[in-house]
Amino acid sequence: MDFDFTQEQLLLQDSVRKFLEKNYDFDTRREIVAARQGFGPMAWQGLASLGLLGVNVPESHGGFGGGGVETMIVMEAFGRHLVVEPWVASAVMGTSCIVTAGTDDQRNYLLPLMASGEMKLACAFLEPGGRYDLSRVATTARLEGGFWHISGSKAVVVHGAVADLLIVSARTAGQPGDAEGISLFFVNPGEEGVEGREFPLYDGTRAVEASFHDVRVSSDSLIGVQDQGLPLVELVVDRAIAALCAEAVGCMQALMERTTEYLKTRQQFGVPIGRFQALQHRMVDMLVHTEQARSMAMLAALRVESPDAAQRRKAVSAAKELIGRAGRFVGQQAVQLHGGMGMTEELDVGHYVKRLQAIDTQFGDADWHLDRFVAAEAAAPLPDFSRPRSKWKKL
Repeated sequence: MDFDFTQEQLLLQDSVRKFLEKNYDFDTRREIVAARQGFGPMAWQGLASLGLLGVNVPESHGGFGGGGVETMIVMEAFGRHLVVEPWVASAVMGTSCIVTAGTDDQRNYLLPLMASGEMKLACAFLEPGGRYDLSRVATTARLEGGFWHISGSKAVVVHGAVADLLIVSARTAGQPGDAEGISLFFVNPGEEGVEGREFPLYDGTRAVEASFHDVRVSSDSLIGVQDQGLPLVELVVDRAIAALCAEAVGCMQALMERTTEYLKTRQQFGVPIGRFQALQHRMVDMLVHTEQARSMAMLAALRVESPDAAQRRKAVSAAKELIGRAGRFVGQQAVQLHGGMGMTEELDVGHYVKRLQAIDTQFGDADWHLDRFVAAEAAAPLPDFSRPRSKWKKL
């Protein structure tokens, strides 16, 4: 298999790297987080001007027409710079919903606005008490008088406060936990009956606890097929997980570089501490974990576009599990090798560690994805051993 990037992908990688190096250093990121807006308006417009908001938008609607690999390229660069912009929520998850299941009118209206940065989306899929179970949906939607009436609550809607439009999962049939009966709807957060409490997450991003009290939306707000929304939700979340895996690799690579530089400059007994063999061994272990994580992020990026949902699910869970544990190891080593200053607010090392911890828990931690992978393996059909096998050649 050829793992080399195409010319277009190399140009994308180069452009996002140069933009972030020039416009998104650690001090800029710190100012954006301190402003409590949830994103940087200037940075967002800069991403739009480069076409990065339309990476997953089809070319027919003014985008790049990319997929999992292009998303991986962007997110690895974002991880290196600790970007807090709502790119995954809008340019990955929101765009995937519309491209995959939206009507022609929805695509024609929303996708150009999203590619230009004029429209930001956020997905409200998780609910209080549901943990990582996407089918645990108690929010209801009933059709009455040509309008959908939505009632319920959603938990940890990342970047929900800056979204111009929410994509909400609601139950139109069945009971919480049923695979059938879930539908997706566009909801304007400014509609009467929509309330929310914004709060900061410990990694610098922000989220919303949202509630819907008999919110009325038009019948054309339905996304995809009624009662058949769960496969779409799972696809969108898997694409988001693959993006987060790539971001984690970027964070680990940045920690590697900063720790290596620190070991070269910090001196003890008159020599750089990087000359101590024990510390060199720890750096090698960090490198091994980072490269393993990079390989799994690439696997997730390639398999996330697979039409086979079971294959996609297994690859994404395998990547999330390994990268969650690798990120924890690399982060802990980086902090310890920096000494006590590794967790201070002034040094970016601790911020990378916090982001890696947040990535590990978002959409399922390592333990949860290990269980999902095992369940997917158990559900896979066994090989047909009744077919004749070629015999061993005699020596």
